[in-house]
Amino acid sequence: MSQQPRASLGRVLDDLGATLLELVHGDAHSDAPIGGVAIHDPHDEPSLPSHALVLGVGLRETDEIAGLLRTLGRHDAAGLVLRAPVPATESLRTAALESGVAVLALTRGASWAQLAALLRSMLRQGDVGDARPETLGGLPSGDLFALANAVAALVDAPVTIEDPDSRVLAFSGRQEEADKSRVETILGRQVPERYARMLSRTGVTRDLHHSEQPVFVAPPPGSGDFSVPRVAVAVRAGDEFLGSIWAAVRRPLTPDRSRALSDAAKLVALHMLRLRAGADVERRLRTELVGTALEGGAGARDSLARLGLADHPLVVLAVGAEPIGSGPADSSGAAAQRQRVSDALAMHLSAVHAGSAVALLGDVTYGLLPVTVDDGEKRAVRVATGFLDRVGERASTLAGVSPVATSVAGLYIARASADRALRVLRSRGGGGRRVARLTDVHTEAMLLELRDAVAARGDVPSGPVARLLAYDAEHNARLVETLAAWLDAFGDVVAAAAVLHVHPNTFRYRLRRLAELGALDLADPDARFGAMLQLRVFSPLADGPVNPPGPSASA
Repeated sequence: MSQQPRASLGRVLDDLGATLLELVHGDAHSDAPIGGVAIHDPHDEPSLPSHALVLGVGLRETDEIAGLLRTLGRHDAAGLVLRAPVPATESLRTAALESGVAVLALTRGASWAQLAALLRSMLRQGDVGDARPETLGGLPSGDLFALANAVAALVDAPVTIEDPDSRVLAFSGRQEEADKSRVETILGRQVPERYARMLSRTGVTRDLHHSEQPVFVAPPPGSGDFSVPRVAVAVRAGDEFLGSIWAAVRRPLTPDRSRALSDAAKLVALHMLRLRAGADVERRLRTELVGTALEGGAGARDSLARLGLADHPLVVLAVGAEPIGSGPADSSGAAAQRQRVSDALAMHLSAVHAGSAVALLGDVTYGLLPVTVDDGEKRAVRVATGFLDRVGERASTLAGVSPVATSVAGLYIARASADRALRVLRSRGGGGRRVARLTDVHTEAMLLELRDAVAARGDVPSGPVARLLAYDAEHNARLVETLAAWLDAFGDVVAAAAVLHVHPNTFRYRLRRLAELGALDLADPDARFGAMLQLRVFSPLADGPVNPPGPSASA
């Protein structure tokens, strides 16, 4: 498997400068590759990859920034990104120079999530396996940002490379020469919906999909921020439409530049196919390594070593969707949704710790999060909660969190704990808690496993509960419901009657009746526990009446 070279800080500024980032303090001329992207947490000890680029979200105070620069200098960080405007003080300039950490400003209007996504498009984080650099057309294989800059030089105009859904995959420098609509497109990593509709309405989208030649797009009257014309060309592999290249031009291209753009589209197609193939291979390899590590067998330690997670305390996150409807769980739509959640979790965890590993195994996405032993479990709960808050409730996603595992054997047990917690959340059928540790739901987990055991043996309710179920099925007397309400209310008749919306005297009559018909001694704690356990395990109220065979079913 091949990988592209990691970008240096100077390369990041060349590609993202003017549009997103500006160097404020320090030196950005080092050729050292950036080892990863990290988000600063003032309440957590930094755990940074070598030569990291740190996002200082929410930092404003000069003294706090200067102190962080000195800390990052000790960790060999490459740079610190702050929200513009950055204080132009002598103390900050001195701290940047002494620490060797460059200070960059993120332009107003750009979100931290956008910046993190753009940076990770440029930086190959979490490579696994051996790799050698490859090139296509003289450029690193799959490096769409380098390719965008090369195309921009050929046509002498800022360009974007977009996928079939008009999402921005990469862009060149010189974007300040375009218009506000281009800046909005890059910041959002997506062509705004109003422009996409306009292009479809005017036939540009149709022409682009069917033409082999570049298409000139003049700004329609009253198009507002869309003021600079565009030239677009389709990127194809055979009959498959892979995406498009868009150049912001002041006038139609010359014939030579038009041919150069068409030729560039063929090269972009090769890079996009290589990038897609490489991503598929890497995903399969990572899935295999994570799966082997979680199984805890002979190859588990080697898999962790290849993932860069050997000898790290780890927490396992088990993320899955709630059961929805009665459609097939293996439908193409469900599979695509699971993969989207898996990719989103991988991006989220990489922002928390660059060494995290994520893989989709079956219908569950597992994340291996390096943590500290002391507060690792609580931190993992915060991370999982933050992820679910970001993906929103529409994704119907739940997460089980394991205890901290400090060994290979412990990792296998941790995975089982996360699975058990996730299963309990799924069994609740939506609503309520979305993240849980096994300690939070241990009783429910044991009940689910007890249900599995009795179902495997073919057990059915017996004794008083069986007799009451049979009587209810024949007379619709609601005696089982009465017993369950009384047990749940710890024998408080008034409270139990209120739950069933009946008069307390009516409830007392039913209670005496069920004790008589079921031959149930309500004063016997063992009898009460046995009845409660059967009601929980067999769930007759939730799953419908059970009619056990044999004479014991009669009243």
